Amino acid sequence: MLYDKKLPGEKWNVLQFNGYKTLRKKYAVSSHGRAASYSADIHTDGQLLNGSLTSGYHTLNLHLPAGSGTIYLHREIARLFCKKPSYKHSYVIHLNHNKKDNHYTNLQWATADEVGRHQQNNPQKIACKKKQAGKTEGLKLNVSKVKLIKEAISNPKRKLTYKMIAAKFNVSEMTLYRIKSGENWAGVK
Repeated sequence: MLYDKKLPGEKWNVLQFNGYKTLRKKYAVSSHGRAASYSADIHTDGQLLNGSLTSGYHTLNLHLPAGSGTIYLHREIARLFCKKPSYKHSYVIHLNHNKKDNHYTNLQWATADEVGRHQQNNPQKIACKKKQAGKTEGLKLNVSKVKLIKEAISNPKRKLTYKMIAAKFNVSEMTLYRIKSGENWAGVK
């Protein structure tokens, strides 16, 4: 029974999605990031659900007649408990970068640009960049090659396309875009 496991200040809201009326049970999420199923009343016959992890996010996989029934809990909790500033704010970020912390105070609606900026501050990403910066073996590129790439990309009179530059250095075009944006090799001038 869910009533025995109630947390201080926790509020529950019913999940409503395409096909929810066809399911045997009802589902709800809490402001504290929990999910439960119930038949009549969330507090009297509710059962906490563990759900699954999909790319590190907590999900519920419901068998809906119409097909896909994967519910991302962080999105539903944000939808039900967080104010959405505008229609452009269509992504949900975890402020502390912990995908498993779905407390409503850790969630925020964001634009695509805000998601990109937020991801650059992710401690895991920063640690990975530091590790990569110290790596010297097994790399396709080195500092001198990156300097040549940056010169080629920024040359206003260049005749080579990104595809041609990528082939010349045996890297992908995406690598060139990441070098240009500063996501990769930002320390090389």
